[in-house]
Amino acid sequence: MKTIVVTGVAGFVGFHLAKALLKKKIRVIGIDNINNYYSIKLKKKRLLFLEKYKNFNFYKIDLTNLIALENIIKNKNIYQIYHFAAQAGVRYSISNPSKYLNSNIISFFNVLEICKKFKIKKLIYASSSSVYGDSDYFPLRESQLLKPKNFYAMTKKNNEEMADIYSKFYNINIIGLRLFSIYGEWGRPDMFIFKMIDSFYRKKIFYLYNYGDHIRDFTYISDAVSMILKINFSKKISHNIFNICSSKATEIKKVIQIITELIGVPIIKKVNFQEADVYKTFGSNKKILKFTKFNKFTKIEKGINNVVKWYKNYYKKL
Repeated sequence: MKTIVVTGVAGFVGFHLAKALLKKKIRVIGIDNINNYYSIKLKKKRLLFLEKYKNFNFYKIDLTNLIALENIIKNKNIYQIYHFAAQAGVRYSISNPSKYLNSNIISFFNVLEICKKFKIKKLIYASSSSVYGDSDYFPLRESQLLKPKNFYAMTKKNNEEMADIYSKFYNINIIGLRLFSIYGEWGRPDMFIFKMIDSFYRKKIFYLYNYGDHIRDFTYISDAVSMILKINFSKKISHNIFNICSSKATEIKKVIQIITELIGVPIIKKVNFQEADVYKTFGSNKKILKFTKFNKFTKIEKGINNVVKWYKNYYKKL
């Protein structure tokens, strides 16, 4: 049985990816530090779901601890690593940059060192659409100049540069994924769609930045995971980058309309533009579609309806 490591396994994307791998009868070693950036209870519930599978083993460690990571990896005959552990959140990076230095740069360096030391030849890691910054050219393509405008985005750009060096000098096949506004069941409570639904049911104020004048390339979680799992490594050692997106520019105001038609109108307070945000994300997915032949995207109306159903049946009760 193949053994694959998934870091950030208690996080949103890591959880869904691990679940898909486990269903394929692949042995998964999950790693997470279970930090308190958002609900620890939600993260533990994700882990409880994964622990139903006999081919799943979980280790709670911080990836900044290289020795602890080595002790987990050695003698395990690891086939591949999916690295999704990172400190997320654009706005949070303004007030807490040191967390991003440790979680996103030092931890990624340690993962690269593990690949080098134990000769793990395949690594897929999460980058972010935020590396593009503000742009006048859409849809955003992988070959464009990167202009990160916040510390979080800078750490992700740094990851891509580190991966490029390690791939060249240590013969590791590496793929970076620029994820665009991933949403879905079991999602992150700090993300727009989840946060708005949660605000309605908990009767909390929902702060709408830039008065709702934003555009995002929302990508449903099952579509993202399907694309990721269809990626095959080149026989030639390389570092490759892919946008993971639906390639649909959706106005935030439309998303608000869909949510309010499904559940009602939350208490909304419109506030000014947050300088760390980008106005628009809209990526080209031509490269990933050519590479994977994936072409069945979930309409945002259906995706949001699925999130609402999951929230009412499960998360609301937490």
